[in-house]
Parts: sequence; structure tokens; C-alpha cells
Amino acid sequence: MPDSRPDQPNESTERNPGAAIDAALFQQCVHCGLCTSACPTYTELGDENDGPRGRIYLMQLVSEGRLELTPTVRRHIDLCLDCRSCETACPSGVKYGRLVEPFRLAVEQSDDGWLKRLDWFRQVFLLRVFPYRKRLRTALAPVRFAQRMGIFGTAERLGLLRLIPGRIGQMIGLLPPPVKSGPRLPEFLPAVGRRRARVAMFLGCVADVLFRHTHWATARVLQQNGCDVVVPGGQGCCGAIHFHCGDGDGARRMADVNLAAFDLDDVDAIVVNHAGCGAMMKEYGLHWNDAQQAARERFAAKVKDIHQLLDELGPVPPSGRIEAVAAYHDACHLTHAQKVREAPRRLLSMIPGLELRDLPESEICCGSAGTYNLDQPAMADRLARRKVENIRRSGAQMVLAANAGCLLQIGRAVRRHLPGVTVMHPIDLLDLSYRNEQPG
Repeated sequence: MPDSRPDQPNESTERNPGAAIDAALFQQCVHCGLCTSACPTYTELGDENDGPRGRIYLMQLVSEGRLELTPTVRRHIDLCLDCRSCETACPSGVKYGRLVEPFRLAVEQSDDGWLKRLDWFRQVFLLRVFPYRKRLRTALAPVRFAQRMGIFGTAERLGLLRLIPGRIGQMIGLLPPPVKSGPRLPEFLPAVGRRRARVAMFLGCVADVLFRHTHWATARVLQQNGCDVVVPGGQGCCGAIHFHCGDGDGARRMADVNLAAFDLDDVDAIVVNHAGCGAMMKEYGLHWNDAQQAARERFAAKVKDIHQLLDELGPVPPSGRIEAVAAYHDACHLTHAQKVREAPRRLLSMIPGLELRDLPESEICCGSAGTYNLDQPAMADRLARRKVENIRRSGAQMVLAANAGCLLQIGRAVRRHLPGVTVMHPIDLLDLSYRNEQPG
């Protein structure tokens, strides 16, 4: 394939964020435009530069040195959710994530401006608090106290939380009501009945702090399906927060911590119950070319989403009836990045009494997208309102989503606009059916 780069690019390789991207990846895009209707930002804005085809062209021009990376160009790239819905829609198989992610990473790494250095929220919360379970629990303790005392709920109902400025206000508003999370998971939980598999559970950071009850539900469901469950100590964040904040070295360090924590020879699979973590870990072998790459590829090959694993095992049917109308939202990094779409629906259809309705635009991003709802709140809120309207149209009593970010984003929107609708993880509902209990 001929090299499409000009003989004399306008910028040096060191200053060119697209210089390291294989030109063949850009050339896979034939600019047919079939991706545009799948893109949340293009659907909302109708601007070609805010769709996958336009962004690919912009990144290609910058990488070839034919376009300067101006604030306007960067704004179009930054507004991308990296939801990967364009990959699902693309008939040519363009790997959009392998274009936009390294491009953004290079942009962040080359940006040494004073505004970035003074971005205390990024430096403190995103990189030094969020990815660490103990630190995050400590940081959230005052808010959790206010929730338990009823102060938080009152402020939320009165709209007072919206008066808190910036990303701190966005972050606090996302917090769900506290639930009984239970103690730390033990290092080993035995299978119920005949053992069919031995799996390791990944806990993550935000997922363990805010959704530990889902981890317990996941472990119980795995046990009911004949799985010995191992919970390795020493594991940490998957690295997605660092990676998407442009700290590739930090993400690599976290990936390597997990490589050391999990004994791949001891388990059949590493089970993940949140889509963003699973997508990141399944792509460990793609992000860094060094001596550990082969080990990361082997690790990634063991990673399975919980729905994927149960579907492949052949799930034990639950018996508890749950008389409810539910709608399932496709988490972007499950349906688009991991290509796991039908398995959650098949599992939910096994629950006696549950009516599972189609959610209009189920595959359109809710606006969470990792830290997108903190960095791009206006677009995130537009997509959340769009999602709420589709939930309203479905007539569902509960919305099910298999990702921490989706649960937080949709949960906040539902509390504001559709009170009475329950938002929960599919595995939480499946666990209730196994235990013959009802949603609280």
C-alpha cells in the first residue's frame, strides 16, 4: 500500500500526535458515512466534524502535517465519546478506537501547557484518587455521611447540587444512594454443586467502592453456576482512567500490577462485571510495545465479561419470579468494544416473570464514557436526557446496565426526571432471582 504522507510535513514527528499511527488504519476508512447515524455526537449536532468520518479525516490531516492541531480541531476530537459505536456500524471494519485513543494519548503527552499543569482535578482526583479504592472511599466519606443523614437527598431534590460548580459538582451529583455493600470479598468462594470452572474476579476501583454489592451478586451467581471463585489480592485499577486522561505510563503500571496479581495458570478465566474495565483489559496487548507485551496478550485472552462467561458455560436457570417490566441498555464498551450484545439479554430472559422490553436507541451512549460526563457535561447531559426519554417511551419499571459509568449517569438522570424507575446491574437482578428475592 503506497505511503500517503507528504514528503515534507509541517510538523516534526515529535510534535505530531498522529505520527506513530499506522497510515493503513486511516486508509481503511472509505468515507461511506454509514457510521454517522450511529454516532451520538453527530446525531445530536449534525456536524460532519463531530462524526467518526469527519474525525478520522481531521486526524489523518494532522498526522500528515497538512492541518494544524488548532483548538477548534482539538475540540472536535475531544467531543468524541470513544463509545466505538462506529466500529459496530462500519462495513469496512475500521478500528476507530485504535485511531482516536493513540491520537488523544499523544496529544495529551505533548501538551505541556500551564493550564494542564494547573488542572488540579485531573492531577488529584482523576489520577491520584479515583483509581485507588482506599483513597476514593476516604474522599467520599463526607458525602456518604450527608446521604445517610438525609441532607444529600434533600439537596438533590431541591436542585441545590447543581449549584456546586465545575467537575466537583458533576462528580457529586453522580453518586447513587448508599446501599449495603457488604464486607470485602474473601479470597476464595467455592462452587455450588458440581464444579464447572475456576475463575478469578476482577474488582477494579470505582466499581468496588460504589458497586461492591454487585461484586457480591456476581460471586454468588458464579457459585450457583458451578464456578470456584478466586479473588486475588494485590489487584488494582484496570488503568482505563489513566489511559483516557493521557497518562499512558500510569496506565501501563496499573496493567502490570494486575499481571502480577493474577495467576493465569490457576484459572480458566478472569471475570469482569463492568464493561469499561473489561474492554480496557481485553486490549492490554494492544497499547504498549515492550518486553511485557506477550504477557499482556496472554492476560487479555483470559478476560471475559460475566455475561459472556455464563452464556458460554450454559447458565443454570434461576427459579425466583420477578414480576417487573425491564429495559436493557447496551453499555458501549460491552456491545461495541467487546461485541457482547445478546448474552445479557439471553440471561435476563431466563428470569421467570420478567418482561424484557426493547429500549429505543439502546446502543446509543448515555453520555458517561468514563470521565466524559465530568469533562464534557453539556453533551453528556444532552445524551442523558435522550436516554431518559427513551426509557420513558419503553414503559420500563427498571433499567439494566452492565457498566459503572452507565449506572451512575443513567441513575442521576432517572432520579431527576423519572423518579420511581429502578436502575441496576443485570447480574444484581439475576442474583435476586437465584435467591428468590425481590428488588428493594
